[in-house]
Amino acid sequence: MVTGKEPRMALPATPRTPGRLVVVQPLKRRRCAGCRRGPLSLLMLEDGAPRCLHCADLGHLVFLPRGDTALTRRAREESTLSAVVVRFNRRRSRYERQGVLVEEAALARAEARCLADAEARRRRRARDGRRRAAEDERFAAAFAAEILRLFPGCPAERARAVAAHASVRGSGRVGRSAAGRALTEGAVISAVVAAVRHVDTPYDQLLMSGVPRYEARRRIAAAVESVLRGWQEAGEEDTG
Repeated sequence: MVTGKEPRMALPATPRTPGRLVVVQPLKRRRCAGCRRGPLSLLMLEDGAPRCLHCADLGHLVFLPRGDTALTRRAREESTLSAVVVRFNRRRSRYERQGVLVEEAALARAEARCLADAEARRRRRARDGRRRAAEDERFAAAFAAEILRLFPGCPAERARAVAAHASVRGSGRVGRSAAGRALTEGAVISAVVAAVRHVDTPYDQLLMSGVPRYEARRRIAAAVESVLRGWQEAGEEDTG
């Protein structure tokens, strides 16, 4: 016998949040209890009966999937009417948020705000990059000057190359250490010694041939000392 009552859905109770509309992505094929349209990809429950978005007066809203927190927040701020979209997770026995329904114009305004922010961030990154490049250039120049003070006979071009290599930002090299940034004598000498070891001696070839690092350093120690002494003595001769 037809009673005129709508059949109840075999769905768990949907979450209820004061002042917030909730729309469900059903797991099973459902039809609207009002217009009989179906199967529904999205529905609202009214007194336990499924309603399509058109019958629920939400048909003009557009779906924004979860994932972009800033865009979602701004779209809801811009939208006079909005709804949270949830889907039931059987394994976890709970509803999980899938996104929101918002007005199309509100979504467009939110996207414009996010694009403006992205452009502002791009300009800020560019400014920060220029500032860091200028700081790095000044630091490398100071490092090179300190090399020439300690080793006056070192060719200026070589000093600049050593300083540039040792002070690369994020490299972890001696120039980026606390001692290196303070231009301590020990840090500057370490950078010069490392450069001489790799450029002016067969150190790299010894390593490639299987000679242990400490043994390779022992073998080229005299050559390194000779280069450093030459750079120091050349400066002393000039001043003498």
